[in-house]
Amino acid sequence: MPKKILIIRFSSIGDIVLTTPVIRAIKTQMDDVEVHYATKKQYHSVLEANPYIDKFHLLDGNLKGLTHELKQEKFDFVVDLHNNLRTRRIKSGLKTDHAAFPKLNWEKWLIVNLKVDKLPNIHIVDRYLEAAKPLGVKADALGLDYFIPEKDEVEKDWLPETHRKEFVAFAIGGNHETKKLPLDRMIELCDKINKPIILLGGKEDAENGEKIADFFDRKHETEDFKQPLDDLGKKALIYNGCGKFSINQSASVLKQATYVFTHDTGMMHIAAALKKNIFSIWGNTIPEFGMYPYRTKFTILEKKGLSCRPCSKIGYKKCPKGHFKCMNEIIFDFWLP
Repeated sequence: MPKKILIIRFSSIGDIVLTTPVIRAIKTQMDDVEVHYATKKQYHSVLEANPYIDKFHLLDGNLKGLTHELKQEKFDFVVDLHNNLRTRRIKSGLKTDHAAFPKLNWEKWLIVNLKVDKLPNIHIVDRYLEAAKPLGVKADALGLDYFIPEKDEVEKDWLPETHRKEFVAFAIGGNHETKKLPLDRMIELCDKINKPIILLGGKEDAENGEKIADFFDRKHETEDFKQPLDDLGKKALIYNGCGKFSINQSASVLKQATYVFTHDTGMMHIAAALKKNIFSIWGNTIPEFGMYPYRTKFTILEKKGLSCRPCSKIGYKKCPKGHFKCMNEIIFDFWLP
């Protein structure tokens, strides 16, 4: 009879993608194992094509119902990669062996509030893997996984003709405003990129995407635009894809990009899973929290040396100090061949 292992991570997109090495390690390193995964219903698509998962259990607002469903499975072990009150309640109800990853809440509090750095130099993926150590599994060298369902693959001819040869993807979204560049700085960044650009984000980012695209449309009206694409130089061609693609379709676009620019968001981790060359933009949070791109080539764009940074382990609607120096003073020092 196979061993049944339950992995729990309810949210969000990036955190779920970061659990994929644990899923793979358990499925490939254990003999005769059945891997189950519990997550929120709205994030099921992030893992739906993952071949290492045998069964999903989806939270749709009813924790009691989910716990009852999980009890019927009679798991041998629970790997808790969320480690909050809800997952502790589930583990208490299941009454089986379990382990959770270290969240480092105290260390994060120290650096956010007192600027005392006690953070270990360890990526969160490796902290996730600690919760699976009792199963006898260990890290491999394969990085993150992201499997795109065939139905969600974006064909080249779906894109504008100007973007079919080569393009840069810029994921402009973020769950918190202090983790995103201000609009004028997004425009400045796009102007520095000497290749066609596809903007990616949700429907909530579509307005900013249109403003960025409109800026360059107006700029080009005043310039000689009758030249070959290869000679456009810094005249960035912008396609606003925000709100036009599902999460899996956005992943397909990322897969085809030559470079990816992204804030500290789930799209950054999807790009890392696809082994892209990433330019990772950090504002009020810091890479030292352990969530920088995993096992792929990346460049960090940040403003170091600010006494107010990090001001949160997550983010805010606006800069608590009012100056937003962490984003406004980033120097865009890069060159794309």
